[in-house]
Amino acid sequence: NMKTALLLVDIQNDFITGSLPVPDGAAIIDPVNRCMTDYEYVIATQDWHPATHFSFHTSHPGRKPFETIERDGESQTLWPPHCVQASDGAALHPLLDTAPIAAIFRKGIHPDIDSYSAFFDNLRRRQTGLDGYLRGLGVGRLTIAGLAADYCVYYTIKDALSLGYEVTLSERLTRPISPEDFECQKRELTAHPAFTLTD
Repeated sequence: NMKTALLLVDIQNDFITGSLPVPDGAAIIDPVNRCMTDYEYVIATQDWHPATHFSFHTSHPGRKPFETIERDGESQTLWPPHCVQASDGAALHPLLDTAPIAAIFRKGIHPDIDSYSAFFDNLRRRQTGLDGYLRGLGVGRLTIAGLAADYCVYYTIKDALSLGYEVTLSERLTRPISPEDFECQKRELTAHPAFTLTD
């Protein structure tokens, strides 16, 4: 009796028309809206950063967007400020049908740790609470949609698989920043027996 949920990752203004737009990101909204009725549960995430988040290039004088730094032994991309808490850029896109969304989980809220995945921060020090919420609903399968395919969607899928979920990704429900990187990631993910990639 395992249930399936639709997980919408970061379908926010800044990733579509704002400070960090994903190429062709707006194209996913209509198909996402149309498929919501296929799922008993629809859950969303929001990037929700403090204005001084360390992943912003503006927090590092002299650094430019998309440079990388080392932090806690990990490589960190420096991003343009985006999805700042309570800003218009952090809002879910106005064309996204939010009525079916049962819960929203916010990530990237801690100023010193980035959080691509919907489940954990990048150092896996803190959980978002999403895993416990899904287990409480009896959800064991996830269809994942959202932005960007090669960052927050990819890391969400990796964590979901590591937590024991079956995961489906439909390519029409996501878009990457780097199509080349996403091709490599797809090859990695499709090697996992619990992952399914569809058109």
